[in-house]
Amino acid sequence: MATRKVRTSPRKRPTQDRSKQTVDTIVEATARVLVSEGYERATTNRVAEVAGVSVGSLYQYFPSKESLVAAVVDRHSDHMMCVFREAIAGAATLPLREGARVVITAMVDGHDVEPELHRVCAEQIPRVGRLGRLLEDLDTHASPSLVAYLQSRAHELVVKDIELATFVLVHSVETVLHRVLSTRRVVPRDVLIDELTALCLRYLTATAPDEPARAQRTVRS
Repeated sequence: MATRKVRTSPRKRPTQDRSKQTVDTIVEATARVLVSEGYERATTNRVAEVAGVSVGSLYQYFPSKESLVAAVVDRHSDHMMCVFREAIAGAATLPLREGARVVITAMVDGHDVEPELHRVCAEQIPRVGRLGRLLEDLDTHASPSLVAYLQSRAHELVVKDIELATFVLVHSVETVLHRVLSTRRVVPRDVLIDELTALCLRYLTATAPDEPARAQRTVRS
């Protein structure tokens, strides 16, 4: 028996200001329900209730719970990618050690954009269709910019395959940040940035910046 394909795209796109506001309200309500009640307990009826709209109005735009969640993931991913792209652009002319810290800081800041929602998106939501967009966007949109930056600093690197090195670094940092979120581990922001920057620089150059100062700051924390 064939498995029914779940539709994750909206039924229609809003064109008027009022309908756009309705859709924004529904998407925001979906995010709140996901954070407070989890994916399994989120329903279209519950989202409509929190949004203050009828279920019929919700279904005008979203055919399923999955399409609601996909809209939340899209919005959240867009916010994160905006933070990351701005950081890459700002680091474009910086030496590697400074640029690496700028990029790592942006990745940490990106995960601070609605951190509880990010945790739900990364852990509770099945990675089906567009629901896997969080990691896909890193590979398809963010990583090429980082590859271009590292290629411009190739004379400072010991790694030879820059595309592979970018993949390893991006997903290593993402894994650490997701783990911090999922376990709710309390790590001072500056310490986390220090450690991740040192990790990346050791891999790329076999050295780390300001090692004694960084170690002393970490111990004091």
